[in-house]
Amino acid sequence: MDFLEHLDPGLTIIDTGFVRARFDAAYLIVENGRGAYVDTGPNSAVPRLLAALEARGLAPEQVDWLIVTHVHLDHAGGAGLLLQHLPNAKLVVHPRGARHLVDPRQLLAGVRAVYGPEVAERDYGELQAVPAERVLETHDGLVLELAGRPLHFADTPGHARHHHCVWDEASRGWFTGDTFGIAYPDLLTATGRYAFPTTTPVQFEPEALHRSIDRLMARDPRVMFLTHFGATREVDAHAAMVRRQLDAMVRLGRSVAARPDRDARLRAGLAALYAAEYRRCGGALDDERVQALLEGDVELNAQGLGVWLDKQAA
Repeated sequence: MDFLEHLDPGLTIIDTGFVRARFDAAYLIVENGRGAYVDTGPNSAVPRLLAALEARGLAPEQVDWLIVTHVHLDHAGGAGLLLQHLPNAKLVVHPRGARHLVDPRQLLAGVRAVYGPEVAERDYGELQAVPAERVLETHDGLVLELAGRPLHFADTPGHARHHHCVWDEASRGWFTGDTFGIAYPDLLTATGRYAFPTTTPVQFEPEALHRSIDRLMARDPRVMFLTHFGATREVDAHAAMVRRQLDAMVRLGRSVAARPDRDARLRAGLAALYAAEYRRCGGALDDERVQALLEGDVELNAQGLGVWLDKQAA
């Protein structure tokens, strides 16, 4: 199964198949015969998630926790459907996001507003509600045990206010969701993977995101497990790259805030920024390929910056 990558200690990266190969990851943690998932991808990823469990020699009954870093649908869209296959698992979710998975109608309406109804239906399908009694809301500093393996939760706003990250002491790594940015393997460069921040509408807060990155780095992590995509051990370089571009994105937003063609300028400016940073890292792909790989991220990040600018002006 080429959509699985097994790592020590007891970790599996699952390529959910969403959008394209090596775009969207979920994770399976296995310890002493018990399992926990971190993020799910959309409904269409559920067969792959269950295949990862079988590949690790576990039955669905042996899964204790289904953790979502936040409730954006590329991270949590399949949670309700997957939970139907896991009779003993609880959904672990930030308290600001829990109600949206218990009653996903508002969440799906927001996705339809951003992407359009046809794309929402194609990519995410019909969201399955999670029974309220199977939900565990986290708090900052919560520690959950997976068969003796502690998982620590940290509130990490900036990308979204319903975002937490999960520290796994066994690997000395964070499951970062979107807090630590994006680093697609397709954008490998001479110095490692190119990484950049992700804003997306509607809760981007750059100062909070800086603080959240600082908090992750304070643990001196050896590895970061990104939803987009996979494990990165170039932690210091990755953090510096994300921080630098985060500041550049804020400067760009402020510089065009009063322009009548603001949104077009945001898209053009972000595309130019990411292309330049990719080249700075030694990237060799041609401009057309880089643009194709980042087109969706440029659009969403421009929207996220636009919403943030509107809030600043209010």
